[in-house]
Amino acid sequence: MLEEFDVDGALQEAADKLSPETRAAFLKKVGVGVGTVAAGGVLAGAIPRVASAATPASDVAILNFALTLEYLEAAFYAGAKANAGIFKGDTRNFVSVVAKHEAVHVAFLKKALGSAAVPKPKFDFKGTNNTSQKTFEATAQLLEDTGVSAYLGQVPLIKTPAIAGAAGTIVTVEARHAAWMRHIRKVAPAPFTFDKPKTKAQILAAVGGTGFIVG
Repeated sequence: MLEEFDVDGALQEAADKLSPETRAAFLKKVGVGVGTVAAGGVLAGAIPRVASAATPASDVAILNFALTLEYLEAAFYAGAKANAGIFKGDTRNFVSVVAKHEAVHVAFLKKALGSAAVPKPKFDFKGTNNTSQKTFEATAQLLEDTGVSAYLGQVPLIKTPAIAGAAGTIVTVEARHAAWMRHIRKVAPAPFTFDKPKTKAQILAAVGGTGFIVG
């Protein structure tokens, strides 16, 4: 059930903004019955499985690339949340909210990919997420900025409209995370008129350079 993942109502809020006709048409298109929509417009059924036999292999690869980044962020924030006592002020609130968001993103992508989902890597954040608030904040900004650039680089390459739309709903949230952490750190939340996309190779090089993925 989606409610088990959407603990802060983020996905419900997005679903509620759609008209009943639009919501029903979308659900039918991606293979989710209208009967899975509960009262009030809450998406209560299974998350649409978009990585079907008809889905281009390139789209599946992009989803798995996104899933790997979401695994990274979710693990980073889960570790921070487990040591939330070291965080003060708005940073503590940020940890709580964003940890929930990233867990939902992982669940969403895994459900969409089904058996095609890549396994979760092993991570070592080297204390950047649970020993110092200042270090955590700097690393969180780096990860969120990287995530935005990664999604921007991949969304235009997606061939399936439903998948592109789903990715778009994630990238806007990642951008809000980035702006929120930048505000906390007292740096410009929106420093550029246009954000710059990055290629998969650029993102993999940046993530590899952190040394956070160890297996």
